[in-house]
Amino acid sequence: MESPFPPFDPGKPDVEDGPVRRRIPFRHIVPNLITILSICAGMTGIRLAFEGQFEFAVGMVLGAAFLDGIDGRVARLLKGQSRFGAEMDSLADIVNFGVAPGLVLYAYMLNEAGAFGWIAALLYASACALRLARFNTMLDDPKRPKWHSAFFVGVPAPAGAGLAMFPVYLSFSGLDLGIPEITATIASVYLVFIGLLMSSRLPTWSGKGAGLRVPRDYAIPIILVFVLYVALLLSFFWETLSVTAIIYFVSIGFSVRAFGKRAKRETRSAADQAGSR
Repeated sequence: MESPFPPFDPGKPDVEDGPVRRRIPFRHIVPNLITILSICAGMTGIRLAFEGQFEFAVGMVLGAAFLDGIDGRVARLLKGQSRFGAEMDSLADIVNFGVAPGLVLYAYMLNEAGAFGWIAALLYASACALRLARFNTMLDDPKRPKWHSAFFVGVPAPAGAGLAMFPVYLSFSGLDLGIPEITATIASVYLVFIGLLMSSRLPTWSGKGAGLRVPRDYAIPIILVFVLYVALLLSFFWETLSVTAIIYFVSIGFSVRAFGKRAKRETRSAADQAGSR
């Protein structure tokens, strides 16, 4: 009897098992399961926001960002990368980091700004979609230099979602202007600004392809700093997230500077090679 479901096609040639049924390694499915879990987390965040459980809602969006960060690494570890997984990941990103943050923010504070708050949420989600579409097209660009893999073009979607929640972090930390309409208007303008950063051409550091190496003497201090960060996160969750967002904003300036230096070095090297011919 033929299955009512279409065969799972990860975008790679599968090993045929007989004339009818094909089998694929289970490792091709695991990354997609993680992606599905991230979608469930993002959607649950929206539901919790509508129910007024905003702290848990923000936590779900951040959890979706965590799952998005590990699904690709799990795929590479299990050698289960596929075109199917890449496309599915992009579809999950628009839900988790475009729609979910916009709706959570709207339900929490942007609704106080009326139509302006809703327009800000729409613009943010649209900017996220444009950023993801551009990212997918750049993957197929054969002329892109390899060193560009150390940088994203624009703020990546998960980081953008984390930055979009910055007004919520401040509010949960006890920092509030006390006037809902003004706070909502400022948050709306800020949300549109984050959308512009996501769809911009600003180079931001990427963990992929950076090839970062540290001196052996710095290994233990780095571990201790990481432990300190986790301890602060557990003890002062919203305050630590607020400081983290500020540090990320500062890092954008350094990444732009580093990208410019490497681009100039590449141009100078190409000019020297052309002159030596």
